[in-house]
Amino acid sequence: MNIPSTLKSAARTALLGAFTLGALGTIAAFAQEAAPAAPAAPAAPAFTVDKGDTTWMMISTILVLLMTIPGLALFYGGLVRAKNMLSVLMQVFTITSVVMIVWVFYGYSLAFTPGNAFVGGLSKMFLAGVDVTTVSETFTKGVAIPELVFVIFQMSFACITPALIVGAFAERVKFSAVILFTILWVTFVYFPIAHMVWFWGGPSAYSDPSGLIFGFGAIDFAGGTVVHINAGIAGLVGALMIGKRIGYNKDIMAPHSMTLTMVGASLLWVGWFGFNAGSNLEANAYAVLAMVNTFVATAAAAVTWIVLETLLRGKASMLGAVSGAVTGLVAVTPAAGFAGPMGVIVLGIVAACVCYFFVSVVKNKFGYDDSLDVFGIHCVGGIIGALGTGILVNPALGGAGIVDYSTADFAAGYAGTATQLWSQFKGVLVTVLWSGIGSAILYKIVDMIVGLRPTADAEREGLDLTAHGEAAYHP
Repeated sequence: MNIPSTLKSAARTALLGAFTLGALGTIAAFAQEAAPAAPAAPAAPAFTVDKGDTTWMMISTILVLLMTIPGLALFYGGLVRAKNMLSVLMQVFTITSVVMIVWVFYGYSLAFTPGNAFVGGLSKMFLAGVDVTTVSETFTKGVAIPELVFVIFQMSFACITPALIVGAFAERVKFSAVILFTILWVTFVYFPIAHMVWFWGGPSAYSDPSGLIFGFGAIDFAGGTVVHINAGIAGLVGALMIGKRIGYNKDIMAPHSMTLTMVGASLLWVGWFGFNAGSNLEANAYAVLAMVNTFVATAAAAVTWIVLETLLRGKASMLGAVSGAVTGLVAVTPAAGFAGPMGVIVLGIVAACVCYFFVSVVKNKFGYDDSLDVFGIHCVGGIIGALGTGILVNPALGGAGIVDYSTADFAAGYAGTATQLWSQFKGVLVTVLWSGIGSAILYKIVDMIVGLRPTADAEREGLDLTAHGEAAYHP
């Protein structure tokens, strides 16, 4: 029997999947059901792809890789004892490599395709449908970049975020546990948070369903919630569940090489321009604004930390200078393209004061062993930055305002301090709960499968030799 051609063109159902994130109590379906194709679908909007934007995004991606390896690896490596230097380098390097593969397999699809408010679908699993002809819209209607460059730019964010976590429990965790936890964590925590904060229809489809936190009206230019709060709270949970290092507060655990830490911190600062200015997706004045802010907020926080140490301890340290710089980088990340330079200088000063208090007072008061102050700087600094962004985006304070893409002229406005702060607070709260509870569950799973902690003898000898059979240094 001949089948009419109209029946041959009937709609097919998209792949369905689901996953549940334990105690979070929210079921987030991996994929959505596609609607039947209309006989005459409207033509896709015409996009202009500029070589300058594409070039800038390729450079930005490389800069973010630079801030991860070697930047973060050296920063963390210099801060641990010599017997654990290589283990930290291996953890950061391997996390970066593993997440790249996970990202192109299914991470990009879960983060940046339509699904529901919590997570995307599997329509672009293994980069299906992504090639040299597909594009991703920027923040300007009608302007796009090649989708592949958006894929790799966001991939670099996915790589550095779990790498940040390891600083919280450095020197006392199994290598196998780190890698297994990373794969689970990006799958069930990072990809959903990235979707909730950053997924939307773009200027050409602003009314399309967006991620949950984006729907709150919360703004996060380059990852205050997605990267820093997310990693910082996961780090604290890990530090608490794994426990303190053997000899903590008894043995000397001073950084073995502040020289390498300074080199790593400097590479972080350089790479962060790709992180912040690259998040604009276009090479225009807003990218320059993000770049200027990344200079001055970081400098303000570094100087503030140095002054605090001088006044309170009598001497300024290199460790304090780089801690202040990283604090400024963290705090300015969500505000980079939204606030004005004078505003982010104030933000850097405030963040340095609060993070200094958490690192030097709160941690000692409660006795938790956050080895490299991931919680005290990344989570606390990220929260200050996220909330501060809600204030400093106000044009009356030199901010850029929030663009209303539903208007014909894309007018920038400000809903008011109370309204925007409430939106920002809800975004922070969801991130803390999702990452905190989800991470706790995943740590427990990893502990049951491979164990989180090495033996006491292995920890005392150092993870370089016991985990990897080689040493960072030789006599």
